[in-house]
Amino acid sequence: MTDFLTRMPAAARTLRGAAVLAAALSGTIAQAQGAGAPRSGDYIAVIVNQELVTAGEVERRIERAQAEVLRGAKLPPEVELRRLALDALIDERVMITMARESGMRVEDNEVDRAVQSVAAQNQISIPTLRERLRAEGTDYARFRANVRDQIMIERLREREVNNRIRLSDDEVDAFLAEQRAKANVDAETNIAHILVTVPEGADPATLAARRAVAELALARVRRGEDFAAVAREVSEDGNREAGGVIGLRPASRLPDVFIEATKSLKPGELTSELLRSGAGFHVLKLLERKEAVLGRITQTRARHVLLRTSPQLSAEVAARRLGEYRRLIESGAKRFEDIAREFSEDGSASAGGDLGWASPGVMVPEFEEAMNALALNGLSAPVVSRFGVHLIQVLERRDHLLEPKLLREQARNVMREQRFEQAYLDWTKELRSRAYVEYREPPQ
Repeated sequence: MTDFLTRMPAAARTLRGAAVLAAALSGTIAQAQGAGAPRSGDYIAVIVNQELVTAGEVERRIERAQAEVLRGAKLPPEVELRRLALDALIDERVMITMARESGMRVEDNEVDRAVQSVAAQNQISIPTLRERLRAEGTDYARFRANVRDQIMIERLREREVNNRIRLSDDEVDAFLAEQRAKANVDAETNIAHILVTVPEGADPATLAARRAVAELALARVRRGEDFAAVAREVSEDGNREAGGVIGLRPASRLPDVFIEATKSLKPGELTSELLRSGAGFHVLKLLERKEAVLGRITQTRARHVLLRTSPQLSAEVAARRLGEYRRLIESGAKRFEDIAREFSEDGSASAGGDLGWASPGVMVPEFEEAMNALALNGLSAPVVSRFGVHLIQVLERRDHLLEPKLLREQARNVMREQRFEQAYLDWTKELRSRAYVEYREPPQ
């Protein structure tokens, strides 16, 4: 069953900060080129509190937008695009000011991990990253400072915006009721019916006679006669030999008039009146309705071998090593669990790499995507994540029903996500209104 939990994976909610940060860092190299003091030939475009935004930064932000736009999508006109780029940079500077004034700190080891993530996602080593920055004229210390700022911005955004979003128990109840209704729109339904046909263009006497036959059939069933037996005797439908049973099928594959007529019935109940359709008169009985259950998810039990990237081990070298481990496992020369115990740099190594049962969204998105694509006992190609490079194997899958308390918390997370964008816009608008912003004309 697909419900609101699986349509919006938990990763998109619980790991929102990490995902947004990864997106922000994807262009950090380009950003760092223009951060801070203006370069030769550059000039200050805006002063925001005590921070500077240079024209070069604006140009690079525009270039990023142009490079990242989806194929076939259209960018706004150049004037509007420039305004949006400048506004985004101003907002970032305002947030950095607030973060620093609030005493927010980002430790060096956190910056180290983020830089490792940038390198891993680009499948390069730290030395290669340094060389690339140097070739582009970017100081590595400035690059790290920019990474630190991005981490602070994301933490501030999550803290301040989430504090603005208030959800009552009644709102959560209403949301869950709405999701149940949506999930049950196409609930599998089994209906039995007795059809008494009416010829097209029948005269009033014929119509009355056919109605009388149908009403008699309805009366017999109401008196306690077996519905299937009456259907076999009276019905003029192709399902008569099956006792009128249509069979369990999604509501969308049943006539709308049948679904409407039986929507208020409980299994085993008859419609109180005959149903008239273009085919004739129907006696309907609801046999079964499989209503959707919110919170039913698929859990996966997987194991992995993790090699963490470092200045001594690049992502490329780690991927080659894991590729060799994969060949050894596939050939039967080595067991997965033995390789994990010997080489994995994760806390799960002692358990042969076993990660236990995981619900959707627990793993980082890049790991989860590769894991979900695997068949049982299948081995992945090397997978790069912010933690390093993984070799993954899926051991088992199972359906699991969330406890009511956890289901409600998941619902709250989804609702917060839905309201996050507007709350964020309101927050940035307030920040801008309190900030000192001075626009500078370009030099003549």
